[in-house]
Order: sequence, then C-alpha cells, then structure tokens
Amino acid sequence: MVFAPGEKPGNEPEEVKLQNASKQIVQRAILQAVRQVSRESRREEERTSDNPGSFQLGVGELTKKHEKK
Repeated sequence: MVFAPGEKPGNEPEEVKLQNASKQIVQRAILQAVRQVSRESRREEERTSDNPGSFQLGVGELTKKHEKK
C-alpha cells in the first residue's frame, strides 16, 4: 500500500467511517426530499380533487373570451 505525504497508515478505517457517514447523510437528505415532494404532490392532488370543476371552469372562461374576439 502506498501512502501520500502526511498520510499515516491506520487512517484508512477512519476514512472509511467518514465516507460511510457521508453516504448516510446524503441518503437521508435524498429520502427526506423525496418524502417532502411526495407530500406536496398529494396535497396538490387533494386540492384539485376537492374542486374538480374549478380548473375546467377556468379553461372554459378562456375559451369564451377567445371566441368573443
């Protein structure tokens, strides 16, 4: 095994621990972000399903305005 200047033998397990900890932090952050996006998507779906005609009404209004021109 070849070590860089200033690097001591025996540091490898510590480096492996740091790499593993970093991977866990990143995985947790990704999982948290995915959960948040999923929650927000469900909330958005619930809002639109509570008023199923609201979006269609808006589209209809735009069509009527366009036809008047």
